[in-house]
Amino acid sequence: MPRQDRLVQDPDGHSLREGRAAHARASRRQGPARQAQGAGDPGAREGSGDVSLFRTALCERLGIEYPIVQSGMGSVAGPDLVAEVCRAGGLGILAGLNVPPDDLRKMIRHVRSLTNRPFGVNLWLHKALRPPIDPTSVPEETLRGAQAVLDRFRARLGVPAATPTRPGRGPDLVDAAVAVVLDERPPVFSAALGTPGPELVADCHRRGIRVMAMVATVEDARTAAADGVDVVVAQGGEAGGHRSVDGKPASPETTSLGIVVLLPQVVDVVRVPVVAAGGIADGRGLVAVLALGASGALLGTRFVATRESLAPEIYKKRLLESESGATTLTDVITGLWARALANTFTREYAASGAPVLPPLVQRGVANDVYTAALKQGDPEYFPMMAGQSVGLIRDLPGAAEVVDTIVREARAVLDALPGRVRLS
Repeated sequence: MPRQDRLVQDPDGHSLREGRAAHARASRRQGPARQAQGAGDPGAREGSGDVSLFRTALCERLGIEYPIVQSGMGSVAGPDLVAEVCRAGGLGILAGLNVPPDDLRKMIRHVRSLTNRPFGVNLWLHKALRPPIDPTSVPEETLRGAQAVLDRFRARLGVPAATPTRPGRGPDLVDAAVAVVLDERPPVFSAALGTPGPELVADCHRRGIRVMAMVATVEDARTAAADGVDVVVAQGGEAGGHRSVDGKPASPETTSLGIVVLLPQVVDVVRVPVVAAGGIADGRGLVAVLALGASGALLGTRFVATRESLAPEIYKKRLLESESGATTLTDVITGLWARALANTFTREYAASGAPVLPPLVQRGVANDVYTAALKQGDPEYFPMMAGQSVGLIRDLPGAAEVVDTIVREARAVLDALPGRVRLS
């Protein structure tokens, strides 16, 4: 069968697989620009010279080389991870959740000192954070029920039992963090657990900031698009971490459609590039979501297991040991539905029938358990967010190597298609 110059195209008309002649022309066009970009980039790396470039609408819109996005995971995505992903040609996203405004400003500037390539800053816009829920609003009986099972864990870890004193309200940081983002003007603002609204989108656009919103439902995708966002991230049920919805549904199943089901529906209802999240850890996953209409892929769990990740060693080690069936959808960690590695904490808390406290109040009340578990190196009582792609992850490379490997794998899959799929 003769080789075809363009075997597959995405809905935006961008080639997913180019013929050798077309690629040679593209390489000549891209080469000088890439060298010029790297020349002024602090700590720039050459990248993999044998990695063929392929671009989608996402790349054009965000000014990145490859349609690969690193999730802005709290307590994981610091400046080093973000910059390394960016230097490799993807989009790194800095975690801004629960970071005091002055520290967030320093982190953004730190990323800029490491790279001049586009990057993003991620914030939750959940109503439970604006302002945080007051723990004094929780009925005494409910609080006692939660503390009873937590005291069981505390005893095992040598932590003092809960006192009658109620925990204080968490810091109100979201609006201050948004102000820092608007002031610092990172290339991309990434919103999760709540759509940004047209006013915030307009504020970002006036400052030259692109806006990306993660959604877990088709309805929220419509809302985000109507708000004027530049990119929609469709979060499939396979994804690790919190379900990206505002509020808390009675069941996680209502916001946990698999990416193969959710993604085409989101692509059908919005007119901006869509990024797929959930279950993607290699080049095969990237090609699969491109075929479903995505303009790129967002990866979380794969980037947790990298050298630059801020995740503690007990977390990384457990990831490498786990299969895809090791995750669970649970609300016992923070009070919001999230996919995480199942452990003694998640299993015993759920089995106890103890009440789960309101969103993020649960996290605050249980935080002494998590802190002690981390200090003692005990993964059975430490929260470890992870997606079902964990079964594909068996190494701990650098983040740049992850990007390069995914691109090489994706090209190999695309190059093999003519021998596997014949068009008559």
